[in-house]
Amino acid sequence: MNSAAPAPLFFVRVLANRNGTPAALLADGAGDAVALLGLVESSEGRMLPAALPCFVPPGLQPSLREAYGEAGWTQADASAICHTSGLLDRAQLPGAARWIDGDWYLAPPEKASGAQAASRSLALQLVQLVGADADTHEIEALLRQDVALSYHLLRLVNSLGVGGGRKVNSFAQAILILGRQQLRRWLNLMLFAARQGDVRSAMLLSRVAMRGRAIELLAKAGGYDKSLQEQGFMTGMFSLLGVLFGMPLAEVLAPLAISNAVRAALLEREGELGALLALVESAERGDFADVSARLAGLQISAADFNEAVLEAAAWMLEVVKENKGGTNG
Repeated sequence: MNSAAPAPLFFVRVLANRNGTPAALLADGAGDAVALLGLVESSEGRMLPAALPCFVPPGLQPSLREAYGEAGWTQADASAICHTSGLLDRAQLPGAARWIDGDWYLAPPEKASGAQAASRSLALQLVQLVGADADTHEIEALLRQDVALSYHLLRLVNSLGVGGGRKVNSFAQAILILGRQQLRRWLNLMLFAARQGDVRSAMLLSRVAMRGRAIELLAKAGGYDKSLQEQGFMTGMFSLLGVLFGMPLAEVLAPLAISNAVRAALLEREGELGALLALVESAERGDFADVSARLAGLQISAADFNEAVLEAAAWMLEVVKENKGGTNG
């Protein structure tokens, strides 16, 4: 990248398919198409099309369209993308729509089924226990009450190979191997994992996974210590709990053992964590003038921001892959 010119600002929006599942990425950003091309041609930019179709907005010149295509990013067909802000109703989608854009999954939820509400309540209780550093036996006892959570914990530990090649078959062993910090992170993700009857879940998971990881990486780029980086991830994950439960966020947070800094960031956008959360929210809205101003205030370069976005998107796709179809039912 030419160091004499300011780096463009790059972000990606996740597009759903007609079932409401993350299915493609659409490039968004501030900068001309030539400058943004350098980002998608980077090693990080080329990783994303290997996981999902990746699009750039229509209207590119033929030579640029070809260059983007060689990097795996193709020009979007505007007629195939439907934008909606209301809760997804597949019956009302245009027949030509293959991809769904917009924040439709931030709409209030339909009334949760008894099983769905109970499962999320258990996951929230587990978050509380782990946050309070409860005894492993207490955590294990609660895990046994939710078959889906139990299954996915064992699946995660075994699939990551963190058990040193041995199969892990007990919850206590899985908790020990995974460690409390990673267990807490996994439980935060499981709160949003797809549940039967909530069409929003898969896209909410993709949003919070990318948001949490991006804030964590931006905290690192800003020179903050490991503790604040971890709190940054938690801030991103918890920022949409109110949307998930259809309740004021303050009510959902009330029983959780979280730091005052995280609570202030979530409810008031205060402090370093609040500033990082507001930065990522601006990028999600496509307000890149605000992103630029906030980066300057945080003393984070545009290049570091772009790198964090690409890395967060790749990590989010791994999370989506791990959870795809696994919690539907």
